[in-house]
Amino acid sequence: MRVRRSSAILVAVSAVLAGCQNKPALQVAGPPDPFGYMKRSAVCRVSPVKSAGPALKTASMSVRSDDGNCVVLVQSDGEHAYASFGVAPAPEHGKAFLYNHNDHTVVMYTPNTAYAGPDHFGVTLIRGPGQPRDTLEITATVDATGVIVPTPMVKAPTPAPAPAKGTSKAATRHRARAAH
Repeated sequence: MRVRRSSAILVAVSAVLAGCQNKPALQVAGPPDPFGYMKRSAVCRVSPVKSAGPALKTASMSVRSDDGNCVVLVQSDGEHAYASFGVAPAPEHGKAFLYNHNDHTVVMYTPNTAYAGPDHFGVTLIRGPGQPRDTLEITATVDATGVIVPTPMVKAPTPAPAPAKGTSKAATRHRARAAH
């Protein structure tokens, strides 16, 4: 009797665990995001990074303002990530985030939700100590087609009107009591 029960339990456990097979991890295209925020914009078209002078590079992008991001990859001398970087000037209608990954410097841009129009920002790229800096100028064309901004579920409370100038709090309380 024990053997049958053990066998039945073993068969049941095997059937349950059969659905737990090791499956390969989902591979996401593009550079990983260190914050784990992998939402890409539904529209993200980036031109190749072009040289516009000895230390000036340019790129353009078309992106939708759907709370997703768009990425430009750049390398120092075409081989390695830059040693350091910064954003100046910052985008007026979104945010830029920079990081290094797999010998690339990643420039991630996320426009403000539901914004439509142009945006522009600059990235200062530092090759290494004592080496010249490069500047990357990015021009973004932001589209809001189909973007819906949710309305708040709860209406914000309106503040009570301030007492008239020159009126003390005690006088205001006295009038309020007299009115009842």
